[in-house]
Amino acid sequence: MHPPYVAVVGPSAPEDPAVVEAAREAGRLLAERGCLVVTGGLGGVMAAAAAGAKDAGGTSLAILPGVRREDASAGHDIAIPTGMGEMRNALIVRSADAVLAVGGAWGTLSEIALAARTGVPVFAVDSWDLPEPVVACQTVAEAVVRLTSALGH
Repeated sequence: MHPPYVAVVGPSAPEDPAVVEAAREAGRLLAERGCLVVTGGLGGVMAAAAAGAKDAGGTSLAILPGVRREDASAGHDIAIPTGMGEMRNALIVRSADAVLAVGGAWGTLSEIALAARTGVPVFAVDSWDLPEPVVACQTVAEAVVRLTSALGH
């Protein structure tokens, strides 16, 4: 049986450094609970979540928009180039058992929408203000507890 795959999504260039720190905490906490962290493989929230997973001895998977593995940010253990640009957001969501949104940008909104539309649970911290089925959480720690509980892990 595989570990839960959790996509950590958020802006690639967040304006608030607290968003980056929250993403790193998310990656660390998820890895400590045995989850594999899935990201879009680039900077900002994606790089921070991968670094957090690495800090905790976990594994992270980068699903890249381009065609070069070496474009993955440091900290990712596995890099899958798709050549699909932003359309790779669907692959991120469909590969995940749950999505944790940290912060928000347009790509984040598309990932949240794809997850909600396809029944993948979404937990959000300081992200888009959306109705159910998105579960708004006050902290990353709360989101990780609720997310892993929802996955039965």
